Amino acid sequence: MSVALLGAVGGLTAVGLYLMTGRPLSRIVLGYALLGHAAVVALLIAGGRAGRPPIAGRAVPEAMANPLPQAIALTAIVISFGLTLFLLSLARRQQALSGDDLVEDDLEDRRIAARQGEPDEPPGPSAP
Repeated sequence: MSVALLGAVGGLTAVGLYLMTGRPLSRIVLGYALLGHAAVVALLIAGGRAGRPPIAGRAVPEAMANPLPQAIALTAIVISFGLTLFLLSLARRQQALSGDDLVEDDLEDRRIAARQGEPDEPPGPSAP
């Protein structure tokens, strides 16, 4: 297992999470795509060393590559691609409707932010 690949997974995950915390939808979509790539690389690392023969042939089972991580990685690629396209279409629709791609605060967030300035206890009659 290569330390460089582990660093790549960590770097892709860190940059993906950083991009997903921003307000623009374009950054959120890019962050999601990077997280998908990090997951695929992590699955390929879990599959073991490269260069071993696949299941086909008459090799001993210990010398064969494990096909399960490869199949899961292929599934993750397809799901990540589909969700990235869906998120891109949502971002494009938001940009067409509002003229920008910023994620706005919802009403509940505004209510919570307004409550932050209020005292914890409701004002009542003061005791002498």
